[in-house]
Amino acid sequence: MKKLVLLPFLVLISYSSVKAYQTEDLKHFFQELLDNAIEQDSTIPGILLHVEAPDLDLFYSASSGVSDLSTRAPLPENGTARIASNTKTYVAVSVLRLWEQGKLELDDPIIKHISDKHAQILKSVGYDLIKITVRHLLTHTSGLFDHAGSNTYIEKVFADPSYEWTRTEQVQGCVDWGDPLFEPGEQFSYSDTGYILLGEIIEKVTEKSLGEAVRELIDFKKLDLNATWWEKTEQKPSTAPDRIHQYFREIDTYSFDPSLDFYGGGGLVANAKDIARFYQELFTGNVFEQSSTLDTMITKVSFPEGYAPSSDYRMGIFYFNFNEMDMYSHSGFWSTQATYIPELNASVSIIITQFAKGRLINRLLIETADLLNDH
Repeated sequence: MKKLVLLPFLVLISYSSVKAYQTEDLKHFFQELLDNAIEQDSTIPGILLHVEAPDLDLFYSASSGVSDLSTRAPLPENGTARIASNTKTYVAVSVLRLWEQGKLELDDPIIKHISDKHAQILKSVGYDLIKITVRHLLTHTSGLFDHAGSNTYIEKVFADPSYEWTRTEQVQGCVDWGDPLFEPGEQFSYSDTGYILLGEIIEKVTEKSLGEAVRELIDFKKLDLNATWWEKTEQKPSTAPDRIHQYFREIDTYSFDPSLDFYGGGGLVANAKDIARFYQELFTGNVFEQSSTLDTMITKVSFPEGYAPSSDYRMGIFYFNFNEMDMYSHSGFWSTQATYIPELNASVSIIITQFAKGRLINRLLIETADLLNDH
């Protein structure tokens, strides 16, 4: 009789031990991935990785390399960084939360929600602000030229990294440095300008600063995002680690004024753990009030017959398929990326502290996903 009672307990202990062993095994493999990547590319100061995989009971952060090339201080696994265009997912979610609350409609013309000053700038070169809707901004189908993709803008930023840009100057850059690209809804073209207008819309509708509005609409406190904040307008949370150094080739961009990528196209600082947690909470139903809102966010965009977009962008997020696994993802200029993988119910975030390491990020992501899938 004792054996019959004891046997399930022993099986449970055995299963737990195997699972714990597998988890430790995975952690070792993740660390090895990062260490090998650093060894193979001497231009990379450091790499951060966080995996949220609740079905495997795995919540793990890893780091390799240094935080600052001048001091050679080790890179802490919880270090925070400017996440650049990863911010767009948070902005899109905030707009969709306002839609849930009935404070705007996705098909509202943007002239209803932006300032007269910005409307006049855009209309001066022929943008039809009645035709361009909030939905077009969210999906990069507005036809707005991307001020941040202009060589003129990039040259100006590096000529004076301490310059404090305004949103108006960037909207003006959209007009001065490029022409309207196409009629709204006809094509896809990535535009930071569209997202800084979404930032303005959030501020106008909520009557709050962008950082405060996004924090409240997403509810950072409920999601336990303790190392995420909007740079410049919000104080670094006392629980948040210091910001790490991020590099553009040999240039340390740590002291660059955040206004260069701040008004909705970018602006958030976070660590890899918080980014992955946000994605996990978003895709498992803990951010929106209704599940149908997430469905709206990730619905494939329709285009006129015969047109094939260069990327499958939904609302504030890309969709792609690797190794027969669906993935929802966004990346940022400073080599940051966050991804949710439905098949694994897992989120992976990666921060590389060197510019333009997208290929490496994708390789690390796929190898991480394969390791999770094998376990």
